[in-house]
Amino acid sequence: MEKRKIVVIGSCNTDMVIRVDHLPLPGETIIGYDFMTNQGGKGANQAVAVARLGGDTAFVARVGKDGFGEQSISLLRAEGIDTSHVTPTEGVATGVALIPVDEKGENSIIVASGANAKLSIEDIKAAEPLIREAGIVLMQLETPLETLMYAAEVARKAGALVVLNPAPFPKDPLPESFLSNIDLITPNETEASRMSGIEVAGEETIHQAIRAIQQLGVRNVIITAGGKGAYTDSDGQLIHLPASKTEVVDTTAAGDTFCGALCVALSEGCSLSDGIRFANRAAAISVTRMGAWRSIPRRQELLQ
Repeated sequence: MEKRKIVVIGSCNTDMVIRVDHLPLPGETIIGYDFMTNQGGKGANQAVAVARLGGDTAFVARVGKDGFGEQSISLLRAEGIDTSHVTPTEGVATGVALIPVDEKGENSIIVASGANAKLSIEDIKAAEPLIREAGIVLMQLETPLETLMYAAEVARKAGALVVLNPAPFPKDPLPESFLSNIDLITPNETEASRMSGIEVAGEETIHQAIRAIQQLGVRNVIITAGGKGAYTDSDGQLIHLPASKTEVVDTTAAGDTFCGALCVALSEGCSLSDGIRFANRAAAISVTRMGAWRSIPRRQELLQ
């Protein structure tokens, strides 16, 4: 029987979100409204998206040994996620993100990594039996790079499809030894520009960027472009999968919803193009709602 378990390796945060008229300029103090706390972190967001959209999900992460960490583990379990490798950590806080969201639904995010920075190679070694059962391993870049590099190597050797959402993109280029173990990468336009060295501005440059990233060692590249949808390459041809038109309220976790949905579709045997269509529908629903986990749809909503 084909392996369908999806293991997500990554960050777990508590988000503190404030609605504002506009995003503050340097040195500017503004009055906000509609404050909320929400579970977040790119890893946790993607794990929840996988679980809600029908995937068999396990999560590998660290949280602080504090109230935020206890709450995170409890809520992850309530989503049906295997949290046996979500480790409470002494002496460090659970990750926190501060997120202002403007009237157009755009946001800026400041993250205090906390326990996320403690995710280690030893954590991956402890989770190796879980990774060997996986059909797909999904990662982001909010945890230490050396840990993710080791995880990608383990997952590749185990025969899993290794998917990387390269966000937040680091200051230095990603090592080719890391990218050589990645089967599928999902940068947005900004991340694709930084990876490829090509300023993405229109379909011609998108295709150039895809080819440049492929030359770094990643065969399958999807560039997400917000309301324009997503782009990929098939046999040298640029494929554009447009997004559904929706009213944007908050873009928080839209990219994470896309990644989780894509992995669910691929785990069920969908083609890459059909997987992107499924992920576009999920992301289109998420932007109509405030918050991270609160915005992530369930499978039935997509079927409707």
